[in-house]
Amino acid sequence: MFYGEYQHSIDRKGRLILPSRFRDAAKTNFIEKFFLTRGLDKCLFMFSEEEWKAQEQRFKSVSFTVQESRVFNRLYFSGAIDVIPDKQGRILVPQYLKDYAEIKKDVFVVGVSNRVEIWDSGKWQEFCGTWKQSFEEIAGKLVDNPS
Repeated sequence: MFYGEYQHSIDRKGRLILPSRFRDAAKTNFIEKFFLTRGLDKCLFMFSEEEWKAQEQRFKSVSFTVQESRVFNRLYFSGAIDVIPDKQGRILVPQYLKDYAEIKKDVFVVGVSNRVEIWDSGKWQEFCGTWKQSFEEIAGKLVDNPS
């Protein structure tokens, strides 16, 4: 549903305009509300409400008696906030999430199928620089040995 990478900026008020293709995909799929939270690799994850509910169900089933589960759930869900894009397609990114992802102003908004990732521009470029060379090798391992 969400594909591609787009360079954007966060304005002085902390708002980020979603790429027009993402806004179109949301409209086509009747998505009005998103959930934004801490992601992995120092980015932010943004899910549609439907996908968020699926994620929530999945993580609810993980035993809270396991310390790693408690820690993950606390950080993942305590960081979550629901966001509804305004008429211009902007969402407000809270300061604590910008701090977590080390976002200053320039970002990449990346579509990863069922979610959107928001990366500090430098962090995204660093990630791509580190992993692009391994892309084919990783693909071979995942396709040959799906988990």
